[in-house]
Amino acid sequence: MKVSIIIPAYNAEKYIKQCVDSCLSQTYTNFEIIAIDDGYIDSTVKILQEYGVTIKVINKKTVEL
Repeated sequence: MKVSIIIPAYNAEKYIKQCVDSCLSQTYTNFEIIAIDDGYIDSTVKILQEYGVTIKVINKKTVEL
């Protein structure tokens, strides 16, 4: 069974690399990582893009009510 790991991120540059590296170091290998960036103003997306095709990155702007 394939597992999807979904990582919501908003200005997460301080911890996003550690989070992704932790996911990638798991012994279970049948998974995908999807990171959803919610309107960043830091380098979160740049850090995520360094992983290349290993991670699917979705950019979504914050919608305020």
